[in-house]
Amino acid sequence: MRLFATLVIGILTMGQLAHPVVAQSQPLRIEITDGVIEPMPFAVPDFVAETPGSNQVAKDISRVIAADLNGTGLFREIPAKAHISSITNFGSPVQFADWKAVNAQALITGGVSVSGNQLEVKFRVYDVFAGTELGNGLRFKGTTDGWRRMGHKVADVVYERITGEGGYFDSRVVYVAETGPKSNRKKRLAVMDYDGANLQYLTDSSSIVLAPRFSPTGDRVLYTSYETGFPQVYVLDVGSVRRKVLSNESGTMSFAPRFSPDGKSVVMSVTEGGNTDLYKMDIGSGKRQRLTSTPSIETAPSYSPDGSKIVFESDRSGSQQIYVMSSGGGEATRISFGKGRYGTPVWSPRGDLIAFTKQHKGRFHIGVMRTDGSEERLLTASFLDEGPTWSPNGRVIMFTRETRGAGGAASLYSVDVSGRNLKPVKINGGGSDPSWSPLQ
Repeated sequence: MRLFATLVIGILTMGQLAHPVVAQSQPLRIEITDGVIEPMPFAVPDFVAETPGSNQVAKDISRVIAADLNGTGLFREIPAKAHISSITNFGSPVQFADWKAVNAQALITGGVSVSGNQLEVKFRVYDVFAGTELGNGLRFKGTTDGWRRMGHKVADVVYERITGEGGYFDSRVVYVAETGPKSNRKKRLAVMDYDGANLQYLTDSSSIVLAPRFSPTGDRVLYTSYETGFPQVYVLDVGSVRRKVLSNESGTMSFAPRFSPDGKSVVMSVTEGGNTDLYKMDIGSGKRQRLTSTPSIETAPSYSPDGSKIVFESDRSGSQQIYVMSSGGGEATRISFGKGRYGTPVWSPRGDLIAFTKQHKGRFHIGVMRTDGSEERLLTASFLDEGPTWSPNGRVIMFTRETRGAGGAASLYSVDVSGRNLKPVKINGGGSDPSWSPLQ
């Protein structure tokens, strides 16, 4: 279970606000295309502390919101030292002329109150040049230890109102935390907020762990462990950190698991009798269904969002390539035809794209293509980039980047689906194999 308390969300009525919401006929909007280059200027004055003792948390929440929006590459915060006026009362009318003067196009204001361990956050989003509010004001209620989550949820609302897309800030990432030299690397599962905060270790480093994958509800994680000496798939409850082996058939090895969209079954690779095929397993009954039957290696499966298809990698054509088939098995169609090798395909939560790893001429790339293999685009290039995972809104891809040489280390990076805003992800030490959760 997440450390944060469940938030109570409500729309602020006109009686709770000092002035009514004004409808806007032409809302402020960022239209996200490959050509978006200039970030939108915005201002987030420190939220108003409405009760004694709430000053620091009000400032902290404001900073989380600003960091979330800045980090997208679509927004640019106007620093506080440039502000002409301040917000000292959440209910006071906004002096739009002052914010126009510093070129703020969007303004986010808020109020924070604390009572014991209870926290309430109110906020509004304004189109400065139109002098109107975007949507209705909202308030979030929870406990004080959930203040970061409240900031992320505010940022999600702001992002959605300006871009028209869902946000991704109130999400987590599970990954393999790595320590020690390359010749003796220690690995254990870790989970964190998408921005690296609230780190929690889920396993120790006594055995190798690989490829953690979140469930559709974010409460469970699939992963592969070598604690028996051979790879086996386990499922772990994130809240209790209890785990159990999911596939332990005698004489078999299992790896590369992935949940189905309904969370009731798992697709994975199983090696039996020297052959590696894809199998589907019902989590409740443990019943297995073989999906492929070829002499090649079939691995890295990923469901389409509607659960009707599976994309996977196979060397059945003589080299590592990407294929798509029905989730019930049957004939598979190759969709990768560019030069080089393709692997680790992952279906976008929007259903329109597949992310992948490509190796060509000694370089590794993270790329995307349409589900039929058309319109391939490479987003990154380095000594070793691999293992993409999608943000909940399908806008950002996180992946592993490793540096060359005996002292090379793995770290996490993210990039916008357009290929912009490539940057490292803040983590404690090294890390690999990220998997993004759904919105919480």
